Amino acid sequence: MSLIRQPAVAGSFYPADPTTLDERVSAYLSEVCGGRSSPTPKALIVPHAGYAYSGPIAASAFVTLRNLASPIERVVLLGPSHRVPLRGLAATEAEVFATPLGPVRIDREALDRALQLPQVQLLESAHAFEHSLEVQLPFLVKLLPNFALAPFAVGDASAEEVAEVLEALWGGDETLIVVSSDLSHYYDYESARRMDAETSRAIESLEPEALGSESACGRVPVRGLLLAARHHGLRARTLDLRNSGDTAGSRDQVVGYGAYVFA
Repeated sequence: MSLIRQPAVAGSFYPADPTTLDERVSAYLSEVCGGRSSPTPKALIVPHAGYAYSGPIAASAFVTLRNLASPIERVVLLGPSHRVPLRGLAATEAEVFATPLGPVRIDREALDRALQLPQVQLLESAHAFEHSLEVQLPFLVKLLPNFALAPFAVGDASAEEVAEVLEALWGGDETLIVVSSDLSHYYDYESARRMDAETSRAIESLEPEALGSESACGRVPVRGLLLAARHHGLRARTLDLRNSGDTAGSRDQVVGYGAYVFA
């Protein structure tokens, strides 16, 4: 019997009802100005808070996947492990990730390839309740008609170790890389704006060494992506940069959210 990873944060981070969720995702995407970018994105960085807080910012990156010239068949998804401490990157044993909008098939061939690397392990507990990966799935299901997912929960790893995994799964236009990360956490509004602007400059400059411990909760996979992007000659562009004080929270203590595209 196939192992199915059930949603852990449906009904809290995003709507559990399929119709409501579909309408919410569609609304976020339709509100984005400017349509999709060109050329076809190779990678995205998107936030992972509750949709009321970061959904509009995430949509500004995901909308770049509309009307692609060639279909995306594989999504390599990396996000920080919030609940389970781990060394390296954790792959899943699941065959399917369930979502309210339908099942997402896991790319076992891609995960088996990554598992040949010493920094990658199978650790189902790292995936069971991890929201950083799950909240991206409704957007992907909505926009990509037929893709397989290679998900990784990322713990303590170097930029080089993450980049090595990305290189192993890099592929061509059929493969999209998505890194899930929020930015600064719990600073006042103006301090967060300054910090997040610096983080955006580091991302656009492809400088992983410029990202510190306060820059982003997903700084480990982001650093790996920046290293790989530099190696492949990609360019990064900021699509949206806001925080919870701009969307659905007070401005006393905010969380930063950025959306970035690499092509």
